[in-house]
Amino acid sequence: MATSSRGVLAISLLLASPLAVPLWAPHDVYAQPKTTDHLIQFYQSRVARDSDDFFNYNKLGGAYIQKARETGDVTYYELAEKALKKSLELVPDGPMATSATASLAAVHLAKHRFADALTSAQKALALGSGDLSPQAIVGDAYLEMSEYEKASLAYSKMLALSGPLHPYSRLSYLQFLRGDPPGAIEHMRRAVATAIEGNAPPENLAWSRVQLGELFFQIGEVAKAEAAYQDALTTYPRYHRALAGLGKVRAAQQKHQDAIELYQKALDAIPLPEYAAALGDVYTKIGRAGDAKRQYRLVEYIGYVNTLNRTIYNRELALFYADHDIMLKEALDLAQKELEVRRDIYTHDVLGWALYKNGKLLEARAAMTDALRLGTRDARLFFHAGMIHRSLGDTEKAREYLLRALSTNPHFHVLQADVARRALQELGVGGGR
Repeated sequence: MATSSRGVLAISLLLASPLAVPLWAPHDVYAQPKTTDHLIQFYQSRVARDSDDFFNYNKLGGAYIQKARETGDVTYYELAEKALKKSLELVPDGPMATSATASLAAVHLAKHRFADALTSAQKALALGSGDLSPQAIVGDAYLEMSEYEKASLAYSKMLALSGPLHPYSRLSYLQFLRGDPPGAIEHMRRAVATAIEGNAPPENLAWSRVQLGELFFQIGEVAKAEAAYQDALTTYPRYHRALAGLGKVRAAQQKHQDAIELYQKALDAIPLPEYAAALGDVYTKIGRAGDAKRQYRLVEYIGYVNTLNRTIYNRELALFYADHDIMLKEALDLAQKELEVRRDIYTHDVLGWALYKNGKLLEARAAMTDALRLGTRDARLFFHAGMIHRSLGDTEKAREYLLRALSTNPHFHVLQADVARRALQELGVGGGR
């Protein structure tokens, strides 16, 4: 719903989101009243006392997944995978293996192993427990692999479920992708209400509120986005996603020092490359080139370290490099590598942008056609399409897309929105707000 905001919104609103952190948390963790740290300590002690109890490994794995959601620390997914695999060593088949298999699918999804996520989720459904919740992971995996109709079908099989297992947030993302932000917002409001009614853990409720804020920001409703991010921080103080969202709002409001402080707090919580890039862009906006350069170096360092740790930020790094006209061949290589496993519209968008920055204009146009095929109302997509058509000499389409970008959200990016305005002025059109 990226981070860019797509790091939250599209991965997920995944997602990615668009981590990516999976939208689905195991039901047995969701209902627990204790804090996640207490759950981890409790089930660690249980498995230490009895290493043959699969149930405790299930619970421990689920608690690690929740901790990864809360902190953004992907090492908890590694711990979760170990616990869940131990559970499946003890009980590999039958209905009792459903929970561990489904949770393992969620871990695969978070680690961008989308085919493995799909396989594990389908296996969980076939184990005979009657639990429909793995359909969520089936749908999420199909989304990332650009199988949108299959994703929609998977989610439709969950419509009879109530409470936290109802796919409101997923339906919201599908509505957004299909060009219906009002419908997406309505579904996300219902996701928030369901989380409140179901006494969800604070992070889960805060996550839904952040996604609502992302949707409002996408359509330029800055005040409503601000309220949603503030609600998320009230629910879950110091939540890095909400801090970054509020930083984006402050940048749109020209409150740059506030934006800097908020992005720094988000970075202090978890060093995600999109936060460092956003902070650097705010510094660039106000002319602090040295500070901006330090943040941009941090983005590259995070990317390097996470490559060593096998954490995948291909799409985020490709977008960063292309946006800032650095390491352009690397940007294209990363985007092409990401497309091998993640063929959704946002990967095609980043690929198109990287191709454009490498001077491959016809290929860039083809990639952007794929990115726009669902009718998604996203200012970044329109901006990229407009700049590509401008370089191709198609003035009419360039104007159309650049105007759509700024009318959809005049604040879509602290730097790129200004680029869109300047391009329109050069094309003989006013750039709007």
